[in-house]
Amino acid sequence: MTIPFTELNKINPSSIIELFELELTVGVHIPTGNPNNLDTVFRFHAGANLNNLGQIRFNNNDYQRVAVKMEGFEDTSSGTIKRPTMTFSNRLPTVAYALGGITKDSVAMNMTTFLNVVNLVTAGNDLLNAKVTRLLPLASALDNANFIGDNPFGTPSTDRLQDRIYYIDRKALENREVVQFELVSAQDLENKKLPARIVTREFFPAVGTFI
Repeated sequence: MTIPFTELNKINPSSIIELFELELTVGVHIPTGNPNNLDTVFRFHAGANLNNLGQIRFNNNDYQRVAVKMEGFEDTSSGTIKRPTMTFSNRLPTVAYALGGITKDSVAMNMTTFLNVVNLVTAGNDLLNAKVTRLLPLASALDNANFIGDNPFGTPSTDRLQDRIYYIDRKALENREVVQFELVSAQDLENKKLPARIVTREFFPAVGTFI
């Protein structure tokens, strides 16, 4: 994915929009075979983009606004690998909006109720290893449906920053107010073996050399 340097270096560049996708695994978070034909990918945003309090449409997919706080995504070249957090309101029917309108007994679910349903599939799972993708398109790449009248950016561009992929590592907090999850990057997963390639002197002449 090419970084849109030309757009970002303009005097008035397009805003960077923050969108998220939560992907569940059939057989782990959803019953094997998915008998109820539930969606496995759920799209949402935190409502902090372009002062937009409704849904955002990107690449023909709708991202719903939910009461969620995403923190800790800052890039750094030093220190330990960042472990961002994803905190959902537990008072509102967050899941009903973010996760495709899922209900239980015709009642919109909050996050605790949804976790109870997930845990019926895999006991004590609490969404462990569910995939979270952070998408960073520029405003100029959003679909025309986001704008009243003509799109001020013209034809939607392909400008976006590289997607960031994380996995839910643990449920860090749960009470009546919020449910918080700690995320890890693919490089920080438990039992991940690095390097993935064999190091040889053909490609790394200094290997095995000590000064």
